[in-house]
Amino acid sequence: MQLLVSPSSIEEARSSLSADIIDVKKPSEGSLGANFPWIIQEIKKIAGRKPVSAAIGDNEYKPGTAALSAYGAAHAGADYIKVGLMFDGEDRAREVIEAVTTAVKRDFPERYVVIAAYADSARMGTISPFAISSLVADAGADIAMIDTGIKDGKSLFEFMDEEALTRFTAQNREFGLQTALAGSLKFEDLDALKRIDPEIIGVRGMVCGGDRAMAVRAELVEKAMMMLR
Repeated sequence: MQLLVSPSSIEEARSSLSADIIDVKKPSEGSLGANFPWIIQEIKKIAGRKPVSAAIGDNEYKPGTAALSAYGAAHAGADYIKVGLMFDGEDRAREVIEAVTTAVKRDFPERYVVIAAYADSARMGTISPFAISSLVADAGADIAMIDTGIKDGKSLFEFMDEEALTRFTAQNREFGLQTALAGSLKFEDLDALKRIDPEIIGVRGMVCGGDRAMAVRAELVEKAMMMLR
């Protein structure tokens, strides 16, 4: 299980270097808020050989916009390109997933495409996480993810219990996909996450001292890595 940490700036990226994956996002623009391409480029330089992920937004049903954003993130150097599906409907989700995957894989076949649904989909009216696995696999994307869409302090485990998350992870493996889990995760969640055993867990607030609006702290990133290992 790899630890993905989401800095929002170049300074925070330097505090995140002990993580497995450095994830570039802009928390002020949403759960999967997109940062600037030049920030991705600079963090890629800092990260060296460590993989860099880039969120491209909590996307509405706009396949062209999502595809162009995904291409831009890949061109800026992101190894993982992550898109959130902030709408409902399997047919519409399929169109966006296929557009994003094609945009990335045509020129950057080695990059990973991450498709995220939201654990709190019922309160947002968005697609269920369990509906995306087959769509992600059919499109040739790589990772199905669950995050929380509304960042109000409620964690992933308040919307989906360990059994549901284990089923989601197993379902993805049946489709040949990796799983990423995120959503206001806490240090006390790590034991359950080890049992669920996704390939990636994504954190920010955990390594900011519990408040995602604060800065990433290097010692908390190191603590999380030690606990996972």
